[in-house]
Amino acid sequence: MRKIEIQTPSREALVNLTAEVSAVVKRTGLTDGIVHLYSPHTTAGLVIQEGADPMVAEDLLRRLRELIPHHHPADRHLEGNSDAHLKTALVGQSVTVPVQGGRLLLGTWQQIFLAEFDGPRRRRVWVSFLAAAVV
Repeated sequence: MRKIEIQTPSREALVNLTAEVSAVVKRTGLTDGIVHLYSPHTTAGLVIQEGADPMVAEDLLRRLRELIPHHHPADRHLEGNSDAHLKTALVGQSVTVPVQGGRLLLGTWQQIFLAEFDGPRRRRVWVSFLAAAVV
């Protein structure tokens, strides 16, 4: 198991982790199997999404803000970040990616992002590995 630490830049952001995850896979020597990433936070999740066009991330965050506005009058959580909890519940807190030949098997446009909804903060992502058995 490995840990990636990220300082997020703003209250809401998609932070691309693909290069860091690839580097961790390379350092472990995993050639074939899966890599599983987990965010141990209730207000930040993980998502695989298009990484070529930064407008996709901006659109995703904008639409989530429209669906779940910050400081909705019906929210009762005293910390004032109910929206962050709800957004994290929607995107999820883990992703799993196959590894073949030591490389992440992401689609052409896919990248791995930490989805921050209550930053800026220092965040952790736990990375675990399962090597494929050769039969």
